[in-house]
Amino acid sequence: MQLDLTDKTALITGASKGIGLAIARTFAAEGCHLHLAARNGAAMEEAKHALEDEYGVRVTVHALDLSSTAAMETLAAAAGEIDILVNNAGDIPAGSIEILEEADWRRGFDLKVFGYITLSRLYYPRLKGRGGVIVNVIGNSGENWDASYIAGSTGNAALMSFTKALGGRSLDHGVRVVAVNPGPVATDRMLKIMKRKAIDMLGDEARWQELFDKYPGKRPATSEEVADLCAFLASPRAGYITGTVVTIDGGIASRGSVI
Repeated sequence: MQLDLTDKTALITGASKGIGLAIARTFAAEGCHLHLAARNGAAMEEAKHALEDEYGVRVTVHALDLSSTAAMETLAAAAGEIDILVNNAGDIPAGSIEILEEADWRRGFDLKVFGYITLSRLYYPRLKGRGGVIVNVIGNSGENWDASYIAGSTGNAALMSFTKALGGRSLDHGVRVVAVNPGPVATDRMLKIMKRKAIDMLGDEARWQELFDKYPGKRPATSEEVADLCAFLASPRAGYITGTVVTIDGGIASRGSVI
């Protein structure tokens, strides 16, 4: 399917690895120019050269810690005009309410919850009239609540509501706001979460791979599967989809089970 993303420009946060890097690859393959933002500048520079060489698109790197409003303002000013905003930077810590300190909650929310909201606020007026799209990569714990990932469940539920509230009216302004809720995805971040869950559920972080047996198909999703969905939702092919959260978790949330 031709997604008609050629010569569009996208800003992707959390783009140095995992889902964010996979989204960058998929968008570049569709001919989309990119702004990549994350803390790891070296990893993004490597990705920049690879993507420019393979796909002939323009890639600009923004090495920033995105956990403050000032950093988001700096990023928005540096990136300039875009067609697609992909909010993907986030690292809300796993753990129960007894384990997490207040600083853990605030650090996780500053980067992900307030980070998504702040960058959306900065770009929403600029996306009006451009057929602009905001894609929020959230997480299925916002609908499949998990006491052992209580900060993530709370923050993700907030971002789901944010997406629906903003996206429900945004098409009146020529903007679409959508979200993707991945379940377990084969990334470094998933490994941290799974080790924490293995402690809570099995009593030993070294047994984290045993949790795969609980997954649909006995595997997590791949980053590429999530990226393909993001590309479709960001494209004109999804032009009447807004205020919607699409879950990609193999059916975990529909089962009502916690993995």
